[in-house]
Amino acid sequence: LCTREVAVAFRSTALDEAARLMRSRHVGCLVVVDETADGRVVVGLLTDRDIVTAVVAKGVDAATLRVGEVMTEDVATVREDDSLHDVLATMQRRRVRRVPVTAAQQRLVGVIAADDLLRHLAGELQTLAQVIGDALAATNRVGMGDSRRMELAEAYWSAAGQLWPRLERQV
Repeated sequence: LCTREVAVAFRSTALDEAARLMRSRHVGCLVVVDETADGRVVVGLLTDRDIVTAVVAKGVDAATLRVGEVMTEDVATVREDDSLHDVLATMQRRRVRRVPVTAAQQRLVGVIAADDLLRHLAGELQTLAQVIGDALAATNRVGMGDSRRMELAEAYWSAAGQLWPRLERQV
């Protein structure tokens, strides 16, 4: 579910350059990383809101600042083996809409957004609604015996029971 091709910046990147990168990549944030022998390590997050509140609202020239001066350093991250339920809980607890996905030692592997989760959950709920609709339509048919109703009820509960484990799926 996470996006593996991530727009990144470095602390030393000029803020106006970072803003242009966000515009050209059509993203609302850049993951700020340090390059290490093990890969790119997450050290911060720069959002469009960070730029607005720190630069535009204060009338500061973005060309005079570096990403490291404006970025959020206390970044919420999730691990690539976290469940969707854990990702949602982290987003809610930290009140964020996007989180970097990391492997060992905070190595960047992707980004997941609330919109990604909503699209996935909408698909799961649509499938469940279809199963419920099919079961209701079948129970309204004339002449359905009790054993068939029991089969449909079991099919419904089976489908409904599969929704939660899908939330436990890894990002």
